[in-house]
Amino acid sequence: MRVKICGITSYEDAMAAIEAGADALGFVFYEKSPRYVSKEQARLIIEKLPPFVEKVALFVNEDAATIDEICRFCGATLAQIHFEAQESLYEQLQTPHLKVVRAAKKEDVLRYAEEYRLVDAYCEAYGGSGKRLNLEWFEGVDCSKIILAGGLAPNNVQSVKKFGFYGVDVSSGVEREKGKKDYEKVRKFIQNATK
Repeated sequence: MRVKICGITSYEDAMAAIEAGADALGFVFYEKSPRYVSKEQARLIIEKLPPFVEKVALFVNEDAATIDEICRFCGATLAQIHFEAQESLYEQLQTPHLKVVRAAKKEDVLRYAEEYRLVDAYCEAYGGSGKRLNLEWFEGVDCSKIILAGGLAPNNVQSVKKFGFYGVDVSSGVEREKGKKDYEKVRKFIQNATK
């Protein structure tokens, strides 16, 4: 399984995740999040990163032009669309993107089944809630294009491996405080997800 460490707010946290084996880093461009970074902050981090690491920019309730402009400015390689966007937004985007399904019921995990997508637990706030999805919803489902998020941590990520997810996404589960990563938790999470 591939691993994305989300909610990166410093170069040190980014490098710790990369050195531990992360495939992707997430940068939150949602001002209400405790993990929010400005495009200037993100650019300062991203321009110093080594190659072959996906730089994912997370957006809530932004239009396509804003998403494209921020991604171009800071060097993000993928936009994560963390809200119920109209199809027209996806058509207008010039940046490669990932749709997010905020699953409230079993049927939701089948949305966008032909596409790679991130499936997170539904909650009123957007992301980083630490709320866990009902894993029974994935029984018998082709999970090879699903990136699972929500309530994951070093001590439970192994339990999702049997479903064959494309990847896992973690934020609050590897923090020492909101917006600051715990490097030992990051290392253990990646080890348990990939070994």
